[in-house]
Amino acid sequence: MGPLGAPRSGYAWYALALLALGNLINYLDRNIVYALFEPIKDDLHITDALLGWLGAAYAIVFALGSLLSGVLSDLSSRRAVIVGGVALWSGFTALGGVVRSYGQLFTTRAFVGIGQSSYLPAAQALLADYFPGRGRAQAMGIFWVGLALGGVLAVWLGGFLATAFGWRNSLVLVGLPGLLFALLLARLRDPVPVRLPARAPPEQRKFPITWRTALRGAAPLLISLLLATAAFGFLALFRNLPAAADTAAFSVIAGVGLVWTIWRWTRIAVTRHDLFRRGAPADAVDEMLDAAGVVLRTPTLIWLFLAGAMTAAAMNSLVAWSMSYLQRVLDLSLLEAGRQIGPIGLVAGVLGSWAGGRLGDVWFERTPSGRVIAGALGFLLGAPACVVMLLVNDVAVFAGLFFVVVFLFTWYNGPVAAVLFDVVPRRIAATVMGAYVFFIHIAGDAIALPAVGYLSDRYGLRPALLTLPAIGLLGGAVLLAATRTVKGDMARVREQAAP
Repeated sequence: MGPLGAPRSGYAWYALALLALGNLINYLDRNIVYALFEPIKDDLHITDALLGWLGAAYAIVFALGSLLSGVLSDLSSRRAVIVGGVALWSGFTALGGVVRSYGQLFTTRAFVGIGQSSYLPAAQALLADYFPGRGRAQAMGIFWVGLALGGVLAVWLGGFLATAFGWRNSLVLVGLPGLLFALLLARLRDPVPVRLPARAPPEQRKFPITWRTALRGAAPLLISLLLATAAFGFLALFRNLPAAADTAAFSVIAGVGLVWTIWRWTRIAVTRHDLFRRGAPADAVDEMLDAAGVVLRTPTLIWLFLAGAMTAAAMNSLVAWSMSYLQRVLDLSLLEAGRQIGPIGLVAGVLGSWAGGRLGDVWFERTPSGRVIAGALGFLLGAPACVVMLLVNDVAVFAGLFFVVVFLFTWYNGPVAAVLFDVVPRRIAATVMGAYVFFIHIAGDAIALPAVGYLSDRYGLRPALLTLPAIGLLGGAVLLAATRTVKGDMARVREQAAP
């Protein structure tokens, strides 16, 4: 047995392979609907904006579920959280094939998000224990190969299956194997089977909260929602306004309230250290607030969260709309589009995920900020290539640039996941990972997916997608700010872990 009770390296690598395969299935079931956008649109007679909301429905519940599943993973069996999630998302992926309306499909995709929200926090917390030190970024990079493989395999399989069997049968065929895989995951050993030592419950909560304090803290958001609802109702009375003006007004006003609320609590957390008591959390709610306090008092995590939202918006939206782009702009059929970018994306994603993790570990041996630099560099180099890719009209040139973009964009995940576990105490690692997944999706692709659809309905798909490289470039630049903070945050975690 190694550090933290980790099993022998052979089993650790077996666990990594199994969890990476689970991540492949995760992203296959997540992204298969994007490959089916065009037949779904034709069959259900919906707009691009509604197609985008299919992705947003998934992203919103996925983000909220990740927050809860991270806490559950720290307080209970991580294996049980993973297995239950795999079974849930696989079943609802398959159920998506029997729907008869947009609303029903929207609901099944939301439940897929609930199931998949359990996987990333719990699986990466397991891997952090299997690989507690050197090689962690490499292990995380291999785990995130599943993103590239599953995401691009969804494009490839989606084109083939939809052409041969229709989009409904495609969802059924992709979803059912996950139910069998859940049985295999149920036999996976946890390297730290005892999650928390026995202890007497704290005499008082670390974060005492009353209804009054909760309402006071949420006041900006509640007020903005009331104003947004009033504006929505008022604008709906006018028939000559631009389409969706009422929805846009609601979104802007509510968004301002949300940002105001987050900014207010961030300032309190950063400046009022007396609010954070030492000791163990009393319950799950206390655990979540404790993790939030860690994030807000750890500068590296703040940069990771902000950069992650931008890169998730850019990468996930690009993946979601790539098949539609090939069909509409480059005049390929659904099957031709899958064949064109499927094999290329598979190779580029595997190589990019491996290279990013490997590069992060090599540079980490030279400087504590090595993993941060490796993650940021992929988007800084990949964004300009993405702009050129979206401007060319030749299919062969597009395919070559698609390889470059996917290769560089997939550098990010392994190093950044390793950095997160480097600067977070182990006792709340899964909870913080859940908070990270929550934030990057709620502030990233949950906004970007319908926004791209909205812009596409009005200006065309190519202009809409050209906004994404700029967002990814900004995310890479923001991540570089963590190079100034990561060394100190890592040192603080080591001091807290010292006996």
